[in-house]
Amino acid sequence: MRRPDLPALEGGDRPLAVLRGVAVQHPHGDAYRPESHEAASRAAVTRKLARLLDYEWSAEFPAPGFPAPRASTLAHQPRAHQPHVYFVPDDTLSAREARDLGIRDECDLFGGVVPHAYMKGKTITHALVSADACAPPGWQPRLPERIADLVLPGYSAFSLADASCALTRALALGPARVKLGDGIGGGGQARVDGPGQIGAVLGRLDDGQLQRHGVVIEQHLEEQATHSVGLARVGELRIAYCGTQRQTRNHQGHSVYGGSDLVVVRGGFDELLAVALPAQDVEAVRLARRFDDEVSAQVPGFFASRRNYDVILGRDAGGRERQGVLEQSWRIGGASPAEVAAMEAFRRDGETRMVRASCTEVYGDEEPPAGADVHYSNLDARVGRLTKYSMVEPLE
Repeated sequence: MRRPDLPALEGGDRPLAVLRGVAVQHPHGDAYRPESHEAASRAAVTRKLARLLDYEWSAEFPAPGFPAPRASTLAHQPRAHQPHVYFVPDDTLSAREARDLGIRDECDLFGGVVPHAYMKGKTITHALVSADACAPPGWQPRLPERIADLVLPGYSAFSLADASCALTRALALGPARVKLGDGIGGGGQARVDGPGQIGAVLGRLDDGQLQRHGVVIEQHLEEQATHSVGLARVGELRIAYCGTQRQTRNHQGHSVYGGSDLVVVRGGFDELLAVALPAQDVEAVRLARRFDDEVSAQVPGFFASRRNYDVILGRDAGGRERQGVLEQSWRIGGASPAEVAAMEAFRRDGETRMVRASCTEVYGDEEPPAGADVHYSNLDARVGRLTKYSMVEPLE
């Protein structure tokens, strides 16, 4: 249903922002570094989002001349009488954070809103080890029960005792993977091959972080391939996509995220599944779609304009092929430069229905290819020399 304070597009019920506004980055948390490559990437994406909306953009918050609407003012001043502020947070927002910013629905941000903070992370995907296990405020056991067949075997835990129990059970199926609930891009993970490693791995966990964000313990797969499946909406534009992630080596020789290659269509999952995709991609889209449907049905107050799901394909300890949703992302992410590049292509040509979009992260001095849209190329104080760029090409 469209929001009553915005007009409908001709022939549909999707809202179109007609008021002058500003797209603004919204730093979230004490770890924000304005000089970092992450901040520069978000700034590049925010500028593109502003152009898609015909808005101004700002790296400052609140944006000069566009004070952030507070929840307390919304009841007294209709949205039509305010300059519209479109937020690009660097994290999924809790319901309280969204209310404080005046965010009411997906038209107000590139990202998502959840009722409880723990739902931002990976622990939403698995059940607890027992009915009396430690749980965060607002824990909803119904969701992990509903999506159990969409994810790998595993558990979520919010205490060391529960994590130890979960890991012992998981190892009965073979090697297990321990993942911090708030880990990003493969960070904060460890592989455990046997009971003798339990103490060392869990001993590195911080009690406070464990209580706040939890940890996921699930089956480890070999010969892995990770699919990215998602939806995004900005103004009148809706896209759906499926693709794969690439790994690269950073300056320390560690395997890290190196980019995404996506097939992007105008529309939603129905339009994406109408494309001739490889069988593995079709299954990944179906798993992600069911996951998204269950979250939408089981989590009151959830909404998101950017929905991304990592779906893994690999083999378990017995050599059997397994596929499952690893995690969700309802915030600006590594694939967002490719997502926005596709939206720009669709806006330039209203007849284009499908494109191939990619984004790449290169550690070192490698030159981007001709035609690349470079959104960061510099020396980051934490990770070293890094270049990030995106590309898009038609597929029709």
